[in-house]
Amino acid sequence: MYMYAWEYEVDPRYVAEFLAAYGPTGTWVALFREQTGYIRTELHRDRKNPNRYLTLDYWTSAAAWEIFRVERAEDFERIDEECEQYTLDEREIGRFSLEGAA
Repeated sequence: MYMYAWEYEVDPRYVAEFLAAYGPTGTWVALFREQTGYIRTELHRDRKNPNRYLTLDYWTSAAAWEIFRVERAEDFERIDEECEQYTLDEREIGRFSLEGAA
């Protein structure tokens, strides 16, 4: 399994729009669900800083994610550009592999 993590500082004026785009039924998930290899997305809110969020996108493999990025690059870039106004800052935390499971 492969997981891709991002951190966002959301503009307080656009929290509702951010949640609509990044939440479990949002724009991003709708796009991801169209691709083979997508598993799920989790959206986490920081308990101390209510404008800070993490997204964790799970895929069957890094290869599945990379195929998605190539095949859906135009859609990805369009949505990314539309959502840019919702955040004050964003950064990639990293790309992770599941090393073991109980």
